[in-house]
Amino acid sequence: VQLVESGGGLVQAGGSLRLSCAASGSIFSIGNMGWYHQAPGKERELVAAISSDGNTYYSDSVKGRFTISRDNAKSTLYLQMNSLKPEDTAMYYCAATYFGTSEYIYWGQGTRVTVSS
Repeated sequence: VQLVESGGGLVQAGGSLRLSCAASGSIFSIGNMGWYHQAPGKERELVAAISSDGNTYYSDSVKGRFTISRDNAKSTLYLQMNSLKPEDTAMYYCAATYFGTSEYIYWGQGTRVTVSS
């Protein structure tokens, strides 16, 4: 499975971005999908996830501002980010689990999001 993110960039505080993650390869093996972010000097953190049947999870820091969705027909994962804050500045990584398991084993290379104040 290969995951390729796109959609990052520079935005002012209060603005919006939509990240995309295109999956290819053995996509039938994908289970849950998620978005992690990693700010400089900090650990990678799960910010949103979606199961194969559409159940979602959000970290407290993004709840109410970010929306995760997946289009299985297009093999694409999305993250709509609204009301962005400078503290959202980070590398954002798309990740996926093998179907029926909980560990994220497939990773993209990341896309950078910078939010200016």
